Amino acid sequence: MPDGPMPAQPGFGAFVRARANAGALVVQPRMGFGDPERMREGLAATKAARGHTVGTLTLDSYTRVGDLAAAEHALREDVPLNGYPIVSHSDATTRAMLAGVRDAGFPVQVRHGSALPQHIFRKLIALGLDATEGGPVSYCLPYGRTPLAASVEAWRQCTEIFSQLRGQDAEPHLETFGGCMMGQLCPPSQLVALSVLEAFFFRAYGCRSISVSYAQQTHAGQDAEAVFALRRLCDALLPDVDWHVVIYAYMGVYPVTDAGAYRLLGQAAELAVRTGSERLIVKTVAESRRIPTVAENVAALEFAARAAEATRAAPDPGTDTQTYAEALALVEGVLNLHPDPARALLLAFERGYLDIPYCVHPDNRGRTRSRLDGEGRLCWAQTGALPLSHLVPNGQGRAVSAAGLLADLSYMRDKADREAIQHRAPAAVAASDLR
Repeated sequence: MPDGPMPAQPGFGAFVRARANAGALVVQPRMGFGDPERMREGLAATKAARGHTVGTLTLDSYTRVGDLAAAEHALREDVPLNGYPIVSHSDATTRAMLAGVRDAGFPVQVRHGSALPQHIFRKLIALGLDATEGGPVSYCLPYGRTPLAASVEAWRQCTEIFSQLRGQDAEPHLETFGGCMMGQLCPPSQLVALSVLEAFFFRAYGCRSISVSYAQQTHAGQDAEAVFALRRLCDALLPDVDWHVVIYAYMGVYPVTDAGAYRLLGQAAELAVRTGSERLIVKTVAESRRIPTVAENVAALEFAARAAEATRAAPDPGTDTQTYAEALALVEGVLNLHPDPARALLLAFERGYLDIPYCVHPDNRGRTRSRLDGEGRLCWAQTGALPLSHLVPNGQGRAVSAAGLLADLSYMRDKADREAIQHRAPAAVAASDLR
């Protein structure tokens, strides 16, 4: 294998766009293994799955937090890792692992979870890998105590240097994780706003190929409102960007039955198609128990692809939804704070214009609360200093109790498992067809 970056491939964003233009939903696993041979096997199986797929290199926890000594020790001692240690493996090892798998028909995205990802971006650039994800807020607040200002500066640097890949006959692609903030119980309007704001951040520092994320929440109708709001805001704010929407299957407490897990995944695929979203990150039947196998990931990919094929797009409800109004107010409130999006994000958290419910990071004010209403919609219970006073009565409805919070956290698991029992035959047949 020659030294230097791997041969340039058609951009990740262009690949997804081409499939979407042909009416297909791209499906993707969250998969990472420390052993290069097993990682290659996982990518090859994803590539061979029935459906339009892209590959994933999910990095290990040591690499994410910059503890490279621990990652290297694990490799020396043959200790299993929960992801691929791309910085600690030699460039030759990673090139060989990807050779013949990553190609024009199968792009690969690197996923990590790092608030301070400079070491990861340097490696991606050295290898010529042109697709990754994260964000200055979404990869900081949920994962530790790294100061938000440090994460914002690190992501500004990384976006700028990553964007320089464009001069090397590549189109670098960044996916914002903002729409998945804390996974659950963050009202959809703030998930939409965070995704839009992180995409605006990426654009400001040089990126022109971006995906905006949204995580499936607790009410299908509200989720559809949120994704349509996300699309409208991106149309307005990212006119010179090639962007697409990626949906994440539910990231909270997952169903314990196989039928319940497939039911929830099928609903995520339906959400993606009905809202015109171009890509879906799947979950497997093993999510409530352990790290999934390659075979379980492939089964989830194929199930989601079949569910997508059986679904049709729905009409955009327009700008009159509560979710759109709240998301617009949050985005405008933040962007009006400062012309520099990095500074605007920091000021927004300092003043409470952005405030994540149940997030204990020291740079989050922690004065907002959320709850589920009687229909399962995720609503604000306390809005703190969010610029929503004209849209949401502060302190509306019942106060949030510990018992109520636990019930809300388990709502989707219980609902999917209960519905799977009531409709067991269709879910079981669909899953068994893929094995």
